[in-house]
Amino acid sequence: MSRTILHLDLDTFFVSVERLLDSRLKQRPILVGGVSDRGVVAACSYETRSFGVHSGMPMRMAKELCPEAVIIKGNAGVYSKHSDVITDIIKEKVPLFEKASIDEFYADLSGMDKFFGSYKYASELRRTITKETGLPISFGLSVNKVVSKVATGEAKPNNQLKIDYGFEKPFLAPLSIKKIPMIGDKTYLTLRNLGIKQVQTLQEMPKEMLYTVLGKNGLTIWDRASGVDTTPVIPFCERKSISTERTFDRDTTDVQKLRTLLIAMTENLAYQLRRGEKLTACVAVKLRYSDFQTVSKQLKIPYTSADHILIEKVLGLFKQLYNRRMLVRLIGIRFSHLVHGNYQINLFEDSEEAINLYQALDKIRQRYGDKSVLRAAGMGARTIGRMHNPFNGQPPTILAHRKQ
Repeated sequence: MSRTILHLDLDTFFVSVERLLDSRLKQRPILVGGVSDRGVVAACSYETRSFGVHSGMPMRMAKELCPEAVIIKGNAGVYSKHSDVITDIIKEKVPLFEKASIDEFYADLSGMDKFFGSYKYASELRRTITKETGLPISFGLSVNKVVSKVATGEAKPNNQLKIDYGFEKPFLAPLSIKKIPMIGDKTYLTLRNLGIKQVQTLQEMPKEMLYTVLGKNGLTIWDRASGVDTTPVIPFCERKSISTERTFDRDTTDVQKLRTLLIAMTENLAYQLRRGEKLTACVAVKLRYSDFQTVSKQLKIPYTSADHILIEKVLGLFKQLYNRRMLVRLIGIRFSHLVHGNYQINLFEDSEEAINLYQALDKIRQRYGDKSVLRAAGMGARTIGRMHNPFNGQPPTILAHRKQ
């Protein structure tokens, strides 16, 4: 039985939500993101794209290209709530689906043609989402995730497209190579320097040549350009929180040691958030004293995954909690109210320089390990090291408390 994979993507999601909240914004050029000149564009309406505006560019540049655009700071919490409504609709209608991001979903409709018709079912699902939420959404339908995702991009805005079995290569052939998922700016430039513009050229190239140029990634790109992809739809399993705790060999009243450990723990968990493309809106600190009395305090904050913001909140909670001056046996932190979001496109307040710094530090950590780059204030913590990716869709591993 051939597979039938549906890809759903909300059109200019942040912009669409803002227009839903304020109808005066319809048809007007809109930029969502950091409102200062040093901010970054999180999302932009179709009306701005003809001016050369795109997400991820400095807000200053976007305003120069499209000075008449309405600039909105944005609210990740509001966007997350609308995303949750759509998730609930899909969960009710589809037995197996994957939430790829805050505005993007995959669903496995294999076998449905025997009973109902997968294209008809997908069309009705799209109409239901639009009717119940008021938000525009597009979809692509094909035998795999890659072709469906590309088809969605071609269907936009607010439309749908089905690629029949056996027509994957002809559909992809005339498109730009940049349409293929996995071809980013760097790979695009490499291929363009070889004179490759269209997907058809990749299809006609020997597979070994791409391997020579791009290594293992070249083999995957060749398969995708040929419409081949066996990646399964990963069942939706949204993790609600991420936490870490440390139990001391000897109970302590060393406040500086406790602060150092909290800084290191927060820095490590914040990196795990960014690695999993997650943001948190609730921070909690827990203390267990030598008499086993356990106290905790939490604080709701704007969505973020930034060390410098989270460390300040964690230390503030610790200062409020540690008022007995007793020996401490255990200390822990937890980030909850998690939503999918990328630091670059969701931290509306921060500057382009700060975002670039975090990206550079995270690249070093990904290559050399979590402890390769540390804040000086957290260097005294000995056991904060590499952990598994907590956002791989698997249930969290229950570990014994590490000793500090």
